Formats: sequence, C-alpha cells, structure tokens
Amino acid sequence: MFDYTVLHWSTFLTAAALLNLSPGPDMAFILGQTLRGGRKAGFAAMSGIWTGALGHALLAAAGLSAILASSALAFGLVKWVGAAYLIWLGLGALRAPGGAFLSEPPEGARPGLQVWRQIWRQGVFVSLLNPKVAIFFLAFLPQFVVAGAGPVWAQLFLHGFLVIAVAALIEPPLVLIAETVTRGLRRRPGFGLWLDRALGTLLVGLGVGLAFQQR
Repeated sequence: MFDYTVLHWSTFLTAAALLNLSPGPDMAFILGQTLRGGRKAGFAAMSGIWTGALGHALLAAAGLSAILASSALAFGLVKWVGAAYLIWLGLGALRAPGGAFLSEPPEGARPGLQVWRQIWRQGVFVSLLNPKVAIFFLAFLPQFVVAGAGPVWAQLFLHGFLVIAVAALIEPPLVLIAETVTRGLRRRPGFGLWLDRALGTLLVGLGVGLAFQQR
C-alpha cells in the first residue's frame, strides 16, 4: 500500500511546492495578517488556511469536489459566497482605526487569544470558500493515483494531506521573514492604519477577482 516510485514522489513534491509558493488568496491572507499583526497573527492565519485545505482534501477523497466541477450552480454559489466573504473582510479592514492588534500582548497575558481564533476562523473560510482550490485538488490529486497502491480515496487523502505538509515547510519561514522585516515599522505611528487600508484593498480586490473567475 502507498508503494510509489522515486519519480512519483519527486514530481508530486515539486508540484506541491510550486502550488504553495504561487500567489493567491491563501498566501495573500497569511502574509497580510502577518504584516498587520506579527507572527502570531500570521501563524493563526496559516493554521486556518491549512484547516480549510484539509477540508478540501477530505472533500476530494470523498468525491464531493466533483460536484463543484460538474455543477455550474454549485460552483457559482460557492464562488459568490467566497467573493462576498473576502470583500466583507476587506471592508472591515478598510473601516478599522488602524493598529487594533499590532503589538504583542504583555508577557504572561493572553488577551490576544480571541483575536487569533478569529483570524484562524477567517483563514478556514477563505480557503474553504475558494472553489478554485476545490477544483484544483480534484484535478491535481487524481494524477498521482497509482493502480494497486491502495484505495483511491486513501491515495487522494494522503496526497492532499502531503500538500499541507509541504506548506508546513514553506510557509512558516515566510511568516517569520515578513514579521522580521516589518517589526520595526509596525511600531511607527500611522503604520497600522496604512496596513489596515492596504490589507482591506487587497482583500476586496481578491474578492472581486474571485467573483469574475470562470471554472
């Protein structure tokens, strides 16, 4: 079971790495939250995106993602809900006063936990409500199903889970780099307001772009 060649793994892992490095709503959300709130916000966003991606892997393994690929109504519904959600998040950032949670909580205090949970939930929905991700998983994962290597659903889930495992190697360093680069800037007056406006504009733009995407 799960007996694959070296060529299989090298091809898959290369493709998974390129997938995780490609720009899109997921990466934009992670880096945007990192710039806005530091590494804790970035890690919260990242874990939310991973949770959503795990949901896509489960849906692909169960065959439910095929509904999005075959049904224009289902694709359109998820697309418009996802676009509306991104725009709603963006408008919220545009209206924010700036610097709402840019600084780290005092040592030993945990007032930021509610904020991190909120960012995590937002990341889950940003990932789950992107129909392109569901269709990508459906189109990408079956290419690595090998006859005789195990049940199809198990192979699909294994490779979907490994896409997230590759993300766990790539994305944390990007979060740490982004946090390091902007650590000093985030202490400057007015920078939090600028970040909120930039993040809000980015999310609204991503939402509009998603609304106009075709299958």
